[in-house]
Amino acid sequence: PPGRILPPLLLLLLLPLLPSPATPCSPQPNATWVVCTEPTLSTFPSGLPPTTLAISVEFTALATLLPTALVGLPRLQELHLSSNRLATLPEALLRPVPALRVLDLTNNLLADLPADVFASTGHLQHLVLQGNRLQALQPAWFRHLPRLRWLDLAANALAEVPPAVFHPLRSLRSLDLSRNRLASLAPGALAGLRALEQLDLEGNRLGTLPPAAFAPTPALRLLFLQDNELRALPAGVFTPLRHLRVLDLARNRLQALELPPRPPGPALDLDISGNPWRCECPLLASLRRAAPRLSAPRDTLCASPPRRRGQEVAAVSQAGDTGC
Repeated sequence: PPGRILPPLLLLLLLPLLPSPATPCSPQPNATWVVCTEPTLSTFPSGLPPTTLAISVEFTALATLLPTALVGLPRLQELHLSSNRLATLPEALLRPVPALRVLDLTNNLLADLPADVFASTGHLQHLVLQGNRLQALQPAWFRHLPRLRWLDLAANALAEVPPAVFHPLRSLRSLDLSRNRLASLAPGALAGLRALEQLDLEGNRLGTLPPAAFAPTPALRLLFLQDNELRALPAGVFTPLRHLRVLDLARNRLQALELPPRPPGPALDLDISGNPWRCECPLLASLRRAAPRLSAPRDTLCASPPRRRGQEVAAVSQAGDTGC
């Protein structure tokens, strides 16, 4: 009858007829993409065909890699090693794969990297180190990455960004430093990043910014500074950013804000919710000049002066009786 459990003997007789699960990491000859996601896998697959273009070993128990793990794979372009247990990388690991374009090491246990680990990967375009345990950035890591376009260092334990550490990254378009431990940004921390379009500093401990913080990044279009501890910003700090389209300052401790006048083109998307705004002439006049499109206006409230406490900043700014 339907739903009845098969007797053990009958189940044993049927087992040879059932399709067996695929052996983890058993690439076919001439395969170009190798995928291994067996949770108990603890060794990197070997004997991969030289035609391999991409390898994905993710969500496994892999804790170590041999220096020779990628030997014989000269055409490899993508290496995805996220959500494993890697605590170190051999310095020579990437030497056999000079054509590598994408390296994803998300959610491992890396506290440091060998100084010259990227010395032979001059074609690398995407490097993801999110969710590791990195405490310091080494300038040597970035010396040989002139084509890098995407660098993700989010959710590590970085306490500082050394001046000019990213200077060789002249092609970088996106830099993610969110959810680290940055309490300040050194002058010159972004030096050399003239092509940068997106910068994410969300969820750090930033209390202020250097006056010329964004002078090296004139192409910046998206800037995320929400969930920090910003109390004040230097005058003109955003003035170099003539192409800025998105600015997120939500959930800081700001009372005042100076925005550059609105440039030609679309309005700036601005989130300044969750700050204790002082709704007086400097802030109100700046908002009128910049004419941004405010996100979350109902959560963007005046904290002072007392007569305006609890009012929406946008409504006060647009009112004609402010005396400004």
